[in-house]
Amino acid sequence: MNHLSGMDASFLHVETPEMPMHVGSLQIADLPEGYGGDYYEDVKRWMATRMHLASVFQRKLALMPFDLANPVWVDDEDVDLDYHVRHVILPRPGTLEQLEKYVARLHSSLLDRSRPLWEIYVIEGLNTGQVAIYNKMHHAAIDGQAGVAIAKALLSASAEPAPIKPPRPRPRTNQYQLGVAELAGAAISNALTQYIKLFKSLPVVGRAVASVIYPRSETDGKRHLSLPEGFALGPKTPLNVAITNQRSFAARSLPLAEVKSMAKRSGASLNDVVMAICAGALKRYLADYDCHPTKPLIAGVPVSLREAGNTDPNNQVSMMMVSLATTIDDPIERLMAINASANVGKKLQLSVKGAMPTDFPSLGVPWLMSGLVSLYGRSRLANKLPPIANVAISNVPGPQFPLYFAGAKLAGFYPVSIPGHGIALNMTVQSYNGSLEVGLTACRRALPDVADLADYGVEEHRKLKALIDAREPVAAVLPVAVPEVVVVKKPTRAKPAVVAAVPVQAAEPTRGAKAPKTAARRRATPAAPVARKRTAKSAAVSTRPH
Repeated sequence: MNHLSGMDASFLHVETPEMPMHVGSLQIADLPEGYGGDYYEDVKRWMATRMHLASVFQRKLALMPFDLANPVWVDDEDVDLDYHVRHVILPRPGTLEQLEKYVARLHSSLLDRSRPLWEIYVIEGLNTGQVAIYNKMHHAAIDGQAGVAIAKALLSASAEPAPIKPPRPRPRTNQYQLGVAELAGAAISNALTQYIKLFKSLPVVGRAVASVIYPRSETDGKRHLSLPEGFALGPKTPLNVAITNQRSFAARSLPLAEVKSMAKRSGASLNDVVMAICAGALKRYLADYDCHPTKPLIAGVPVSLREAGNTDPNNQVSMMMVSLATTIDDPIERLMAINASANVGKKLQLSVKGAMPTDFPSLGVPWLMSGLVSLYGRSRLANKLPPIANVAISNVPGPQFPLYFAGAKLAGFYPVSIPGHGIALNMTVQSYNGSLEVGLTACRRALPDVADLADYGVEEHRKLKALIDAREPVAAVLPVAVPEVVVVKKPTRAKPAVVAAVPVQAAEPTRGAKAPKTAARRRATPAAPVARKRTAKSAAVSTRPH
C-alpha cells in the first residue's frame, strides 16, 4: 500500500457533489488519412498496452475505518477497461459548441472511488470529421505538472511509435479489500511518521512565517508586525458565490509566439501577459452585468513546489495571490501593475517555499474537513464573505511538438479544471505545439454564458497585442524618453516613470468604441464570432455555428 500525503488527501476530503475535485482535458484529434477502423477499440487496445507506465491507472483507494485517517493507494488487479474507456457519438450537426456543452456535463459527475480514479471518453460525430478525447482524473492523484508527465506516458511523438515493453507479470493476491486491523495499523504507523516530520520542520516553518508577518524594516532594521506586502481581499462579484454541481465550459486557442513576443516587448513575463488578457476579458464580462468593482480583482495562481526533474504523481503546489488591476482602464498600465503584483507574490513564495508542508498528520482530519466543507457549501457563506481570490488562473507548460494518441494526431489540447465555492470560474492555460490552449471551466448557474467570456479573451489578446506592437521595445525607448536616467544613482526606481512616459498611440481609437453591452442587450443580439484554432480539415467550417 502507498499512503496519500496530507495535500493529496485534502482533495478527497473537500470533495462534495457540488464540487467534484477532478481535473481533465479535451483533445481534438485528426484521424489518419483514409482511416476506416474503429477508433474506440483502438483506444482500448492502446490503453491496455501503456497504462502500466503510470501507476495512477492501476491503483485505487482503500478507505480507513470511520474515516479516522487518510486512505491509502492499493493495486487494482482487475481494471475494467470497458468501464474506464467509454464511447459517445454527438447528435447532429456535431458542432464544437455541442462538444463544449457535452464535456461540461461529463465534468459535472463524481468519479467512482471504488475504482481507479480516471475515465476516458472517445467522442465521435463532429462535423469537422475529427474525433475528440475527453479524460478526467482525480486531483488527489495528480497536479498539473504530474499530469503532463502522465500524458507523456500515454501520448507519443509519432503515429506509429516503437512498441512498448509489456509489464512484468505480478502475483495475484485475490484480495479485494484490506482488513480493518491492517488498515488501522498502517494509519497509526503513518501518523507517527507524519508527526515526526512535522516536529522536525517546525523551526523552519516558524522562521518562514516570522519573515512574512514580522519582517525587518529597511529603515530602522527592526522587525514590525504587518500583513504581507500586497495582501488584500477581493471585491464581491457574481463570480464569488456558492456553486452547484453543473458546469459550463469553453475552449479557445491563442498563438504562443505572439504572446511570447508581447511579453518580451513589454518587459513582463508570459504569465503576466496571460493574466492581463484574462483581466481585460473579466473586466468587460462583468461590465455586461453592470458590475464595476471599485477594488481590483484578485487571481489565485497555483505555484509548483516541484524540484527540477521531479515527476512524482502527487500534488506539490501552493497558491499565490496576484492583483489583476481591473480598476485600471489602460491595458498596458494594467499589464505593468499585474507584473508588479506578481513580482511581490513571487518574492513571498520564495521566502516560504522551503517551509511549505505537503504532508501533515491526518488522524481525525478526513471527517472534520469533510464536515466543515459541506457546512460551508450548504450554508452559502461564500455568497456573504469577501473572497480571498475572485478567480483561479493557471498556466501549465506543455510540449511544443505534435503528439499522437492511439494513432490520431492531436490538433488541440484544452485543459478542463475545477471551480469551487466562492470561486465559480477557473481559467487554465496550457501551451501545446505553438499554441496557448485556454480552457474556461465554471459553475453553469454563475456563468451560463462562459463562451462570451472566452470570446472576450481572444479579443483582449488582439487589443493588447496591437497596443504593445505600437510601442517601441522598452530597451530602445529608455535612452530617448529619459536620457537623464544614466546619471540617476538608483535607475530601478526611475523605471516606472519611463514606462509611463511612453505615449500609447494605439489607444486613441477606443474613444469612439461602443458602450459595454448590458445583460439584456446581449441576449437580444447575436453573439460575437468565436475565434477558434482550425485545422486543415475544419477551415471551411464556421467556428460559431448558429
